[in-house]
Amino acid sequence: MTVKAGQRRGLIPLLVIATAQLMLVLDDSIVNIALPTIQRELGVDPVHLPWIVNAYILAFGALLLLGGRIGDLYGRRRALQAGLAIFVLASLAGGIGFNSEMLIAARAVQGLGAALVAPNALALITTTFSERKTRDAALSLYGAMSGLGIVVGLLLGGVLTDTLGWRWVFFINIPIGILVLLGSRNLVEADRHSGSLDVRGAVLGTGGMVALVYAITRFGEDGFTDPIGLGLIGTALVLLAAFIATQARSGTPLVPLNLFRDRGRAGAYASMLLLAIGPMGTFYVITLYLQQVQQYSPLQTGAGWLPFAAGLVVGAGSAPKLLNRATPRFITAVGALLSALAAFWFSFIQVDTSYWLHLAPAMFVLALGFGLGVIALTQAAVYHTESHEAGIASALLNSAQQIGVALGLAVLAGIAATITSRPEHANLTEGAQLVTGYGSALAVAAGLLIAAGIVAAATLPSKTPAQPDEKPVVAGVNQPGH
Repeated sequence: MTVKAGQRRGLIPLLVIATAQLMLVLDDSIVNIALPTIQRELGVDPVHLPWIVNAYILAFGALLLLGGRIGDLYGRRRALQAGLAIFVLASLAGGIGFNSEMLIAARAVQGLGAALVAPNALALITTTFSERKTRDAALSLYGAMSGLGIVVGLLLGGVLTDTLGWRWVFFINIPIGILVLLGSRNLVEADRHSGSLDVRGAVLGTGGMVALVYAITRFGEDGFTDPIGLGLIGTALVLLAAFIATQARSGTPLVPLNLFRDRGRAGAYASMLLLAIGPMGTFYVITLYLQQVQQYSPLQTGAGWLPFAAGLVVGAGSAPKLLNRATPRFITAVGALLSALAAFWFSFIQVDTSYWLHLAPAMFVLALGFGLGVIALTQAAVYHTESHEAGIASALLNSAQQIGVALGLAVLAGIAATITSRPEHANLTEGAQLVTGYGSALAVAAGLLIAAGIVAAATLPSKTPAQPDEKPVVAGVNQPGH
């Protein structure tokens, strides 16, 4: 009886942490499927549509390190609970959003909540599960939620949008979040650490990235001479320069700049930034193409992306074994080039392109390359890192991924909108106009992925990191945008 009671007590924290991760992953892919419906019902401009995704991604990625630091100082369980409460309230606001501005604001607040939940949920595994076997099982389940969340999000997003309406892709978070919040009382709190909270650094860094991405959005809408866009670029440069200066002077920086002194690690961050631009931007463009040109329903679109989820699982699952035989440099370069090949193949889409002969194979290869690259870059980012810096090194890689996704959505959406609206395309059908813009954006995605492969080949270590007496840390693949 005692053993069974202990197993039940251990099962609840495991389900809480795994479900929290599932909710964060699910929230990204589930919203992507609903984007065309949201655009139609709220009258969102095509250039501004990416902000429904980007507001979440930017807040999440830019505040991820601050969320972990808050957990260090004030308690990880308390930080996770605060994040869950914020996420639930923001989901409610998003579901009742009556215009795009309210929806985008709600998505940004969701990102804040996610930035508090994600790093502290992972850290609480080590304090809640003291036995090695149980802890390893919890870590494996936590990582599996990323792949499962993509699949569930794709299918559930289609079902909810088709039946109950797009608002339910936000409302669905409320019961899940409340259950996780109630169950979080079973988590074991970690010891708190002394230090200070670098709020100024977080504000400067987040503000700089938002200004940069919004500038790209403006350029896509009004061209590169847009005075507001140019002003935003100047603002972004000033804020990011101030951010770097504060980090250099701070005794407890959010981003330890010494991590960038290692050429391989800096190359891993740059490669991840570029690698995330291509697949996630492609995910966004093809989702619009399927619904706006091929006239897929949201449910058909979600099911249509299952080859992408399969490719991600295969890539991430095979990468650890491949890394025992080849270097992160080689695996990342191959992964980036596979994704580039898929994006280039996507760029030839037409109004009546075959799903099974063209789209499905490209989806699988796109995700296969991304999965390989992410795992290899994670190993490269934490190799030769001091134990107390391994977490921050991995978190920086995750932040680079989130920022890359945001940049990719802004760049590709801007290119697609610009090309589609050119006067010489005025005589084309609406579907043909959209395909012209989408094809151009996908070709650019292929070029960015090739650049990711080149950066990886030029900067990552030429020797296999794993030595007989070392065990490299390999994190799980994040969701699209997470």
